[in-house]
Amino acid sequence: MDYQKESLRLHYEWRGKLEVTPRVKADTTEALSLAYTPGVAAPCLEIQKDINKSYELTRRWNTVAVITDGSAVLGLGDIGPEAGMPVMEGKCVLFKEFGGVDAIPLCIRSKDTDEIVHTVSMLLGSFGGINLEDISAPRCFEIEEKLKRISDIPIFHDDQHGTAIICAAAVINALKIVKKQLSECTAAFSGAGAAGVAIAKLLTRLGIGEILMCDRKGIICGGDALAEEKRFIAEFTNKEHRRGTLADAMRGADIFIGVSAAGVVNEDMIRAMAKDAVVLAMANPVPEIMPEAALKAGAKVVGTGRSDFPNQINNVLAFPGIFRGALDTRARDINEEMKTAAAYAIAGLVSDSELVPEYIIPKAFDRRVGAAVAAAVSKAARDSGAARI
Repeated sequence: MDYQKESLRLHYEWRGKLEVTPRVKADTTEALSLAYTPGVAAPCLEIQKDINKSYELTRRWNTVAVITDGSAVLGLGDIGPEAGMPVMEGKCVLFKEFGGVDAIPLCIRSKDTDEIVHTVSMLLGSFGGINLEDISAPRCFEIEEKLKRISDIPIFHDDQHGTAIICAAAVINALKIVKKQLSECTAAFSGAGAAGVAIAKLLTRLGIGEILMCDRKGIICGGDALAEEKRFIAEFTNKEHRRGTLADAMRGADIFIGVSAAGVVNEDMIRAMAKDAVVLAMANPVPEIMPEAALKAGAKVVGTGRSDFPNQINNVLAFPGIFRGALDTRARDINEEMKTAAAYAIAGLVSDSELVPEYIIPKAFDRRVGAAVAAAVSKAARDSGAARI
């Protein structure tokens, strides 16, 4: 099937993937008076007295906004907010299908960081959580950070944290196969954008030995003339201040994490890695190195972002369950403890007896995932103090 051609045809037919469906009837005078005026005044006044009642008397408790400016859309780049809407609608479908969460796409006609923050901040009272989506780096970091400072509901940038959680789950299980300890491993990264930084931060939290992160210029090293976001990366990576290219970073590395561009890794670079290397080449639609080439060159476990190869690093394994758990506990935030719990929950769904190089993380349609992640995130929210109920 030509997926793009068939999808375009269906989008003309669908005319949107979402619609509003009432949960109550307004088909009699009595029903109308209860759902709307005059009866609706009573819940309004309850919420006026206690704003937290908005979670009990409206659908806010189960509703998330999916926010984008259309500047970094799903492999398409800066295509604008309107052009990003089909992706945001699709994201909302996944929220409902895999987490039972109602999600609403909101595409903002601005790339000004403060303007986006202000716009979202004015809408916080309508939602139980905010999912930031497809916003280019480094603005996405600043937008998330500023919103988290002023928000009383979870702010979650899925391109960063969802990817990091699935990647961490894959690393946890891959290392069981190759019989290595994370604390003794070095990971070489290709790509220092939103996803790369989030993965590096989470693996650092989990106790990785060393990270060498590369951008287009090579290994990021403290002491060099770096932009602010790169200085932040240098603070917790490359402890020995190594310099060089991506090939230099990969020499002797146990793990490769690719969140960059097609074809930047060749077989010689894989051969130079440590024995039984783990390769997660996640550039889409064409990975940094194709799986068959990586395996031929000696990699032991290979994952990509694609559904037509084993071990797909797919965010749908994370964000629906994460928000389900956060909403169920009315969490103020999705904190590091909750992200860590989600990663271990996903990894734990593949038993030791099932674990093989071609199966290190659950499939996207594994219906156990959403519930397992939600339960783990709910517990972590309560244990860490983020939960309000």
